[in-house]
Amino acid sequence: MFRVLFLMLVLLAGLIAGPYLSGKQGYVLIETSNYNIEMSITMLVVFFVIAMAIIYGIELIITRFCRLSSNTYSWFSRRKRAKAQRQTLEGLMRMNEGDYSKAEKLIGKNAKHSDEPVLNFIKAAEAAQQRGDEFNANRYLMEATEIAGSDSLIVELARTRILLQQGKLPAARSSVDSLLVMTSRNKEVLKLAVEIYLKSKAYLALDKILDQVENSGLYSAEEFTALQRQVEDGLLDEKMHEEGVDGLLAWWNDQPRKRRNDLFVKIGLIQRLIDCNDHETAYELTLEALKKVEEQSPENKLLCAQIARLQPEDNSKLIKLMEKRANKASESAQCCVNRALGYLYVRNNDFIHASEAFKQVIAHRTQLEPTDVNMAAYVFEQVGENTLAQQVREEGLKEAMAVSSLKTESDKIEENPTALLESK
Repeated sequence: MFRVLFLMLVLLAGLIAGPYLSGKQGYVLIETSNYNIEMSITMLVVFFVIAMAIIYGIELIITRFCRLSSNTYSWFSRRKRAKAQRQTLEGLMRMNEGDYSKAEKLIGKNAKHSDEPVLNFIKAAEAAQQRGDEFNANRYLMEATEIAGSDSLIVELARTRILLQQGKLPAARSSVDSLLVMTSRNKEVLKLAVEIYLKSKAYLALDKILDQVENSGLYSAEEFTALQRQVEDGLLDEKMHEEGVDGLLAWWNDQPRKRRNDLFVKIGLIQRLIDCNDHETAYELTLEALKKVEEQSPENKLLCAQIARLQPEDNSKLIKLMEKRANKASESAQCCVNRALGYLYVRNNDFIHASEAFKQVIAHRTQLEPTDVNMAAYVFEQVGENTLAQQVREEGLKEAMAVSSLKTESDKIEENPTALLESK
């Protein structure tokens, strides 16, 4: 608008001033090698206005054309984004329904035109992996990496999950190690690390991140305790199998005081020392543990089970401690304490005291273990109580047959739910 107004003002000024200047001034001469052009001032003004009008007109046409092209491109772009958004939502619905093939096509088809192309490629990769297509899953991940970069946390998380689903534990382990370097406090990274380390039995690596896992709030107190126990058992087995007794004890001596005072770990160490036939070291640790273990704690039963396996050269100190504990034990702890004490007496060939201990054991029918009946009968026979031994064996046999009968009946009911009605 301003340009048109400018041209009109110039033209008007030329038309008004031209007649006054035409008789008072000379003419304009434009000379070239072949031509000579002569014109008046007025004609020069008119020529200038026409030239400017042509230039402005060409500019206007070019601007309109470019604007039209831009609008057309924007329209197609909006259309593609809307289509990609619609297909993404439909693909996510199909994925929840379990139709992974259709979900992959919908999510991955126009992924580049969606609002979050990286997320689309990740979801497409997950869908491809769910239907077992590792090639396409890796291809989608590569496209996501090209857009997001190699340091993108969300892409690396998706890659690690898919590697785990593909069963490529070494690659998944390497990937999760990199994620922990990138961010060691992210809950998803920690959760994935726990799963991968457990499956690959990398207990030492898992042990190093237990504090972060505990502080992350991923697990309840009971769940974290179970995880910690699993890791500690794994570490003990790893050291025992790889380095034997010496390596196991060296590892134990290098542990922090908190772990060395943990009765569960100490009892686990005792168990593995007995497995390695190092009864003397296990005996010393058992004496330490027995002084600290509480009667009603779960560790008390675990420790009694290991005491029953102990075969030291001299168990007199342990017998005295166990006798004191048996005299003060509650009704619920009588069975496990007397069982351990009975085995200690048997190994000393003290069958009279062993007989008294096993009488206490068989008095608690609900807490009996499979070997208790045979051992009790053997001990009773050694002290001449053959009638009692026979009675114990018969009762044990009846109970075993009753359990077997119940199991058979249960199997029949599972196979034929109307069996009870038919019997009536």
